[in-house]
Amino acid sequence: MSRYEEARVKLEASPRRWLVTGVAGFIGSHLAERLLSLGQHVTGLDNFSTGKRENLQDLLSRVESPARGNFHFIEGDIRDPGSCAAAMQGVELVLHEAALGSVPRSMENPLASHQNNVDGFVNVLLAAAQARVERVVYASSSSVYGDDRESPKVESRLGRPLSPYATTKLVDEIYADTFARTHGIASVGLRYFNVFGPRQDPFGAYAAVIPRWTEQLLRGERCTVFGDGSNSRDFCFIDNVVQANVLAATAPAADVTDRAYNVACGARTDLLHLFEGIRDHAARHNPAAAESALVHEAPRRGDVPHSLANIDLAKQKLGYQPAYDLARGLGETVSWYAQRTQRTRADSEPTLDLRPAERTA
Repeated sequence: MSRYEEARVKLEASPRRWLVTGVAGFIGSHLAERLLSLGQHVTGLDNFSTGKRENLQDLLSRVESPARGNFHFIEGDIRDPGSCAAAMQGVELVLHEAALGSVPRSMENPLASHQNNVDGFVNVLLAAAQARVERVVYASSSSVYGDDRESPKVESRLGRPLSPYATTKLVDEIYADTFARTHGIASVGLRYFNVFGPRQDPFGAYAAVIPRWTEQLLRGERCTVFGDGSNSRDFCFIDNVVQANVLAATAPAADVTDRAYNVACGARTDLLHLFEGIRDHAARHNPAAAESALVHEAPRRGDVPHSLANIDLAKQKLGYQPAYDLARGLGETVSWYAQRTQRTRADSEPTLDLRPAERTA
């Protein structure tokens, strides 16, 4: 039995009380769904600045009816200390996903990135310390490696950040380390490498490449790549990220806390090959996608040319073993987007009560 399976068995036998910030977002909604399916008690916090109400409806539709009663939603903002304090009541473990993502967005509005990603994170840490929370697992990013040219990326070697977003995530890691010593709050950072999967927003100027290309291919629209397509990434399916969070929250504290770990697959794919993979899967649902080709535009400022993770530390300390490679993850992702428009939400999903009384900010 893997350490992840062991953790799931223990949680089912002895449910815990969790807070998931950014619960209406792509990653946060998947974390809440998995926890509820394991019989856990989950409080979710979100201000819907980037999260979607339909993500909450979708996650609740995928868990058994009794488990839905274990979910309590608070509409609030991590930039507001009162929202954080209210959300921490009775909580044992925190999975902190709320943030303002996107390198290009941070280049255009660095102040907003700082306010959400740094000020908000400090509010979460303070509230967690005051509530005597057992552990905070927080989302960091592979962007903290910056201009480090060595590959694969190892946790002990960082470069200089190349964007305000990267800087905010690096500052978060510094704050987490400081609060461990000054406020006694144990934490684990997870440096995500290009997470993808169902529920990821394919629209807007800051959409990630996999959902954007998937939606465009299924709609018969053209796809754009910034640069010549040789940039490469370590793409990681959402189920691997869920596994890493559960392990980081439940592993013995002396072994894992107060440090950051790479969360990825340990395999690099360039954007040209990524496009071919998405196109092949999309063509099964829309045959016209097979004839699609990329349109090239100028590279974007702040983008890192190549990103590949060494995941040995996460394997050793957390017991992390990614179950999905890129090909398997793409298959499930493209199928989800293709089927999305065929779903009849009114018949299959419960109604989430978001009354004004639940608002704390």
